[in-house]
Amino acid sequence: MKHPTETDALGEFLVSARSLAEYRAIFELTPTDLRGRILDCPGGAASFAAEAAELGAQVTATDPVHAKPAAELRELARTETERASAYAGAHRDRYRWDFYGSPDRHQSIRLAAATRFGDDLLANPDRYVAAQLPALPFPDNSFDLALSSHLLFSYTDRLDADFHLAALLELSRVTTGETRLYPLVDHTGHPQDDLVAHLRKKLHDKGIPTALRPTRYEFHRGATTMLVLQPNQARVRTHP
Repeated sequence: MKHPTETDALGEFLVSARSLAEYRAIFELTPTDLRGRILDCPGGAASFAAEAAELGAQVTATDPVHAKPAAELRELARTETERASAYAGAHRDRYRWDFYGSPDRHQSIRLAAATRFGDDLLANPDRYVAAQLPALPFPDNSFDLALSSHLLFSYTDRLDADFHLAALLELSRVTTGETRLYPLVDHTGHPQDDLVAHLRKKLHDKGIPTALRPTRYEFHRGATTMLVLQPNQARVRTHP
């Protein structure tokens, strides 16, 4: 099954390009967060790995699209960013533009991120791993922090609750610290409260505490909360 990084309301798959500034706002990242080993899953065409590396972070971005040849992926990142920005601008009433200021500024930020991603992909290909949830090619406890945006909860029309649970368990497996997920709405902006509650219970039963934490980023209207998975308590007890 192909798992997209983002989709618009027409159901078309988009490779998104977000910046470090967007990641900071979405995930409430602190300077301490940006000094560890970080997994960005799915990473799409974000410039986060490149920009965070300059601050001392060790970022691994993983996405099935990273299997494409670098030259092809660089071009795809730019064309998809232009397409996504055009769609958002044409449906601007569905979004809040406070963070970006305007659709034009949104497009400018995303295009700059796509360009930075393309340059870093060529310069540091080892940062980008072709893989997809719910099976990642990393050993247990490989990362201090995992970040996941615009995959889980965004695609409830094609990814069921079992997939979500398997993906969350996999992210928890490879992470010693928190896993942060955003948004908790689908790609049309519809809240996924029932699914979130169901998954939180399943995770709790498996020894993984969770919390809902506010985020200062809001693009889809009402998407102001992230789901945070804490370290697996069963694993912590087994490996003090």
